[in-house]
Amino acid sequence: MSDTVAGRTPTPVDRIAEEWVQTLSALSPELATYIGGTEKLDEYSDYSPAGRAELLSAQKRTLAQLDAADAVDETDRVTITDLSAELRLDVELEEAGWAARDINVLASPAQGIREIYDLMPTATEDDWAVIARRLDRVGDALDGYAETLREGIANGNTPAVRQVREVLSQVRTNAARDGFFAEFTGAAEVPESLKNDLAAAAERAADAYGRFGDFLEGELAPAARHDDAVGRELYSLMSRRFLGATIDLDETYEWGKEELARMVEEQTRIANEILPGASVEEAIAHLEKDESRKLHGRDALKAWMQQLSDTAVDELSRTHFDIPEPVRALECMIAPTPGGAIYYTGPTDDFSRPGRMWWSIPEGVDSFDTWRETTTVYHEGVPGHHLQIGQAVYNRAELNSWRRLLAGTSGHAEGWALYAERLMEELGYLDDPADRLGMLDGQRMRAARVVLDIGVHLGKEHPTTGRTWTSDDAFAFLRSNVNMNDGFVQFEVNRYLGWPGQAPSYKVGQRIWEQIRDEYKAREGAAFSNKAFHKKALDLGGVGLDTLKTALLG
Repeated sequence: MSDTVAGRTPTPVDRIAEEWVQTLSALSPELATYIGGTEKLDEYSDYSPAGRAELLSAQKRTLAQLDAADAVDETDRVTITDLSAELRLDVELEEAGWAARDINVLASPAQGIREIYDLMPTATEDDWAVIARRLDRVGDALDGYAETLREGIANGNTPAVRQVREVLSQVRTNAARDGFFAEFTGAAEVPESLKNDLAAAAERAADAYGRFGDFLEGELAPAARHDDAVGRELYSLMSRRFLGATIDLDETYEWGKEELARMVEEQTRIANEILPGASVEEAIAHLEKDESRKLHGRDALKAWMQQLSDTAVDELSRTHFDIPEPVRALECMIAPTPGGAIYYTGPTDDFSRPGRMWWSIPEGVDSFDTWRETTTVYHEGVPGHHLQIGQAVYNRAELNSWRRLLAGTSGHAEGWALYAERLMEELGYLDDPADRLGMLDGQRMRAARVVLDIGVHLGKEHPTTGRTWTSDDAFAFLRSNVNMNDGFVQFEVNRYLGWPGQAPSYKVGQRIWEQIRDEYKAREGAAFSNKAFHKKALDLGGVGLDTLKTALLG
């Protein structure tokens, strides 16, 4: 990581931001791995209350520095605004006790402690030696995490039992002697002595997950809450965390219902284009029988993803976007674990590790429908996450390391990716009605999530029953708005219930992106250019949506 910004004289504000990246990298070695750092790759964050206290102290110290700093230019003003807002929210969440109840099926330390190995270098013997040392620290990381969760038990601040039970199942999988750790290290082509060290470290890591599972089952589950809803106060904090914006939750709930109805109407119209007179369900059944739209096997899926992505990068770089050469490299990957998620990881600061689109394929799944997933490639790749994040990483001339590598929110990133899907429709890349139906299938799900997530966690009135939302309503509601198997729907519902505010950030983020563009377009009049707007917006890097609006509209 650089402590200077090429082409721009670093300011005192830049230095504060650079120091914050260095502090975070020291306190969170997993984060350092994610952004391509080279230090502490064999260590873990301290997930214990003492580690959290050290992080909180650092956050307050950096916030005080920003409060005392003077902005030299607009870049500084954006940095101060956005980093200060993030740090203040981090402090609020810590004081609200979020960490002591932070366990969920997708994005908590229970998963992150394992997932970091997906990003670790494995090319050399030294790389594998580092991995062996980090594996030996899995137990310490999980023990610290358990200590924090015990703090929640002592204070009556516990997660929902649904999350504990679901994560317990994941943990038991990681604890298997023939599970991820054994399979991962068994693939290493290294001398026998290191091979043996890796096998022993993998066994100890699996045992550590076994002990953590015993804690979840024997201590946390009996103390866990039975109510999934987190309530308005905590939900408001989490909504701000994922959007980088303060919204009217009640107005957004009503908008979500209207947006969902609009998605249903649009889907119905396109279904009729695919098969005259057909319902959405009938059109989908028709497409699922079309072998010309199917892929069989993981290799076929990976090759198709790469070809579609490469074509989009090539064509859009010549027509609608300025895509720097390093950003044009995007690798499409099959993830090593079967969780079912599709996700993106950004390039390292020097692009030595390119941006990657990952597809985690559930056990037993071996065929894939291209009409469903064309828009997914655009969402995760170009012009979606990869263009957005890669452009920020590339923009060293203006942005400090925090702005390039760490700033931003789910609402900014996922909102942009949904915005990008609609943009690809506007540009003619989804002219095939089947591909448009696939795009709308995802957009409808995201609209449904706004209603479900706010409805359950705030105890709103259910749009169909008229009664107060309950967790039991969530599965049936989502099931009626997506065309997915019940296992996937249940996983999605569990995710929303354990990660409040995250699921709506996609569609709400898209709404805010579109509102900003429309207002910017109205202000610019005949001088408006989509290409110029997108460049100006993406050159800011990842920022909260309130910061984005202020930076673009004043």
